[in-house]
Order: sequence, then C-alpha cells, then structure tokens
Amino acid sequence: MSENTITELVCTRMSHDIIGNIGAVANAVELLEEGDMDFIDDIKSILKVSSKVLAARLKFFRLTFGLSNSNLTDMPTVQKTVEEYVQTIGNSSYPISVTMNIQNVSWTRYALLLVMILADVLIKGGKITVKEQGEELLAQVYSEYPLAVEKIKNIGMVLSGSYPENAAQYAPIVYLQNLLNNEKKINMMTGETFGFIIR
Repeated sequence: MSENTITELVCTRMSHDIIGNIGAVANAVELLEEGDMDFIDDIKSILKVSSKVLAARLKFFRLTFGLSNSNLTDMPTVQKTVEEYVQTIGNSSYPISVTMNIQNVSWTRYALLLVMILADVLIKGGKITVKEQGEELLAQVYSEYPLAVEKIKNIGMVLSGSYPENAAQYAPIVYLQNLLNNEKKINMMTGETFGFIIR
C-alpha cells in the first residue's frame, strides 16, 4: 500500500472519530445563538462532554500518528493520554482500562497503536495490557463479553495483505505494519485471549 493511501486511511479514520463530537459542539452553539435559555443546562453538558472527548482523542492521535514528539518518551504522560482516550470509547457501565509496562521508549508508538486496535474490538468494555517482554512487545485484551469477531477477522486480513471494504476503520493496523517496515514482525494471537506480539 502506498504512503499516500496510508495517509488517506489515517486521515479518514481520525476524521470519523471526531466528527460526531464536532457536530455536537456545532449544534450546541446553534442553540446558544437562538437564545433559548430553556436548554442552557443541556447546552453546557454537551459542550463539556464533547470538548473533553475532542481534546482526549486529538492528544492521543497527535502522539500516535504525529511527528516525533518528546512526550513519547514521557511514560506518565503517555499513560495519562491513553487512559483519557479509552474513556472516550468506553462508558461508566462498560469501562475500558489500560495497563502499560514499557521501559524501552522505542516501543511507545507501537504500544499506542496496539491500544487503539485492541480497543476497537471491545464491545462492552474490558482490560487492555501492553508490556515489554525482553525483545518483544506483548499486547492483549480481556473482556467478560464477546469481542467483535468481524473486526478481528478483518484485522487478520490486513495482516495477511488484503484489505476489507471499510479499510479506513483498520488504519491503525495498516499504519503499524508500515512502521514495522519488515524490521520487526507482528503476530496475532487468537484463542482464550486476543492480542499481538511484536518481535
């Protein structure tokens, strides 16, 4: 896949992930302009929630897909950014938690992409772990509920070199493969737990 196509996929995925909350902010502003104060509490709530989601997702995307960033070496900042990002996906009834244990900061961008990929397969919350094991990076997801089987199947397709129709949804795994650039291998684990090993 060409660099241009990968860029298009990433931009499409990022746009998809923020457009809903941008629309919510626009609607709230429109209500404010109409001057109907009956909805002021609703407007405040919409603006508060949507701005929080947009900030968290954009910070995460900047770390994950942006140019080299000094924050990639600051693991407390990375962990906080990841936690805030997954909070925008899960909800209070079905939260998503992430535990990261990485010492070698060269793994950081891979870890961020793996978190994004694994969060995509969760339907009703769960736990994501990413840890360094010697010369390997291991990422797994656990949930009491079934995972998104079709998404897992499509991730496998991408890893084997073919692409589903809605390829932009799988931009993180495409981008990760491109970053690895045949210097490292990624293997998908299925069975009792779903995850990946990069070595």
